[in-house]
Amino acid sequence: MNVLLTTLNAKYVHGNLALKYLHAAGKPFCPGLELREFTINNSRDYVFGELVMGGYDAVCFSCYIWNIQQTLELAEDLKKADPRLLILFGGPEVSYDWEDFMKQNQFVDFLILGEGEKAFAQWCVQLEGERDWAQAAGLVFREKGEGRIVARPPGAPLDLAAIPFPYEDFPCEGDKVIYYEASRGCPFNCGYCISSLDKTMRALPLERVKADLSHFLEARVRQVKFLDRTFNWDRQRSRELFSWLMAQDCGVTNFHFEICADLLDEELLALLGQARKGLFQFEIGIQSTNEKTLRAVNRTSDLKRTLARVKQLVSLGNSHIHVDLIAGLPYEDYPSFARSFDQVYDLGADNLQLGFLKLLKGTMIRERAEEFGYVYMEKAPYQVIGNDFLSPQEVCRLKQVETVLELYHNRGGFQTSLAWGIQDHGQGPFAFYEGFSQYFHRQGFQHRSHKKEDLYRIFYAWGRSLGQGEQLRPLLEADLEAAMNFDAVKKFKKKGWDMPQEKI
Repeated sequence: MNVLLTTLNAKYVHGNLALKYLHAAGKPFCPGLELREFTINNSRDYVFGELVMGGYDAVCFSCYIWNIQQTLELAEDLKKADPRLLILFGGPEVSYDWEDFMKQNQFVDFLILGEGEKAFAQWCVQLEGERDWAQAAGLVFREKGEGRIVARPPGAPLDLAAIPFPYEDFPCEGDKVIYYEASRGCPFNCGYCISSLDKTMRALPLERVKADLSHFLEARVRQVKFLDRTFNWDRQRSRELFSWLMAQDCGVTNFHFEICADLLDEELLALLGQARKGLFQFEIGIQSTNEKTLRAVNRTSDLKRTLARVKQLVSLGNSHIHVDLIAGLPYEDYPSFARSFDQVYDLGADNLQLGFLKLLKGTMIRERAEEFGYVYMEKAPYQVIGNDFLSPQEVCRLKQVETVLELYHNRGGFQTSLAWGIQDHGQGPFAFYEGFSQYFHRQGFQHRSHKKEDLYRIFYAWGRSLGQGEQLRPLLEADLEAAMNFDAVKKFKKKGWDMPQEKI
């Protein structure tokens, strides 16, 4: 049987770790197993043609919020092209509310819910006809009168040590992010996150992790991104791995971790301070600084300690620090979110992601949506439209703030200019970004993409407009030009920056 594992990734640089795990699990039982990855940016005709001309007996799709709609349309067309083709879906987007999913999508023959390695191996065995499917006791549920099969992991969660290294059969492509996990599960219970539904923490043995990471270091890959939901859930384990990576540093590879900042201690901070600049990258979900909001979504971390630890990490100056906020959480109205923004922005992190709540299937926040007055998108990504605390118009205003935050802060190149704008505005970071975003959108700059040079001219034009139609004070204008010149020289390696009012 010729079987294809495939997905639509969000970007070319992304890879799909789940498919590599499934390939390793199924290959011993299905010699014709193949893996191909596409992106949501590939044309529909291109992907459809590649799959039809592949001559497959079965196509297995990995489904997420960013690709589920396109995947459903693609799979339905494939079934029309070849009614004998077997179609299997798996992943977070089909692991919850699966009964309705199967009723609504008759072209899907199989589902795998949750962890898929063992279920997929059994499916491959059955597909090759080596033994009857019914022998996989406790693994399957058959819909009455359908013959379409839903598979779920049996009994206890998988032993990670028994799962083969997922990159054994695949080259480490230098232009892509390498995804890896050293543990599964999450010790926390955040009400908006599907990771909280897997409450059993399981970790690969340290020696296995070191052997796997050695493979990436030898290949000198650009970045390894750990998918562990809280990498430092075990202080001693994380300390040992950080120390080992520092000792094995190849001078090229960067390692990205999601961590809980309030679990950091002085000993670990001292260790991280000795790392090569660029070796580590840390992502820290703060989400809100409203204590009532954090309690409502079961965030139990120590907020004061979290903010202090993030500031310490930033002050080390040798790691890229990424912090997250979520707009649309319970009890977080517009003024409260502005306060959260100001507190987190002032930590000085390299990247501040202003995300918007997604009411994911299976999460507590989705189950309690009516209680908090949530209105949200019925189809993926299920993003918040409004709730009892934040109107749809206010959500859209925050979207405008997100646009300029991403262009000017997160992409870099405006550090001094932004500091000038915040200081001159005098009401804090959020008020500055809100005011600048309103100017940006009033001028219609959101309707097209802009080169970096254009972004400088837009900022300069906004700075000159602060006098509300009057001539900008000479001293203020001199400060603006000095700040922008300083940034431009760093960015473009020029001796100065031409500030005339060219057409933007």
